[in-house]
Amino acid sequence: MIRAAVALMLAPLSVAAQDLVFSPEATESCLAGLVAGQDQTTCVGASANACMDATQGGWSTVGMSGCYEQERLYWDARLNAAYGRVRAEAKKIDAEMQEIGSSAPSQADALRDMQRAWIGYRDATCDYERSLWGGGTGGGPATVSCHMYMTAAQARYLENAGLGE
Repeated sequence: MIRAAVALMLAPLSVAAQDLVFSPEATESCLAGLVAGQDQTTCVGASANACMDATQGGWSTVGMSGCYEQERLYWDARLNAAYGRVRAEAKKIDAEMQEIGSSAPSQADALRDMQRAWIGYRDATCDYERSLWGGGTGGGPATVSCHMYMTAAQARYLENAGLGE
């Protein structure tokens, strides 16, 4: 009897997690439609919200967490691509500075240190966000949403690094 109840409780959770309907299209369309100087943060969460609307049970805590996680992964891929580009540029500048005998601090090292510090800051911020839910079920989606928003902000920061934006 207990096993059947547990199986019944878990079945909708696993189905909802497996049947997410996610596409980054809403976020990309939003970003493409922005005019110069418009706040890019308005686009963060667009694809997660579309996922929740399109997924059966998408507005459950499991569905929300899954959709937020999918968009977080989208932003994480953008962040990693931007970090790689900026790091390669920083290493090139470091080499040029070393060639001319400059004692300027390493941009590549500073970038690495900044990113490591940002990861700790993101994690601590989102842990705090979760604590605001007092152990309630909303803490899970709130934490994943926090990671999504903070990852998006860092991705956009790195994508614009050196572009004066």
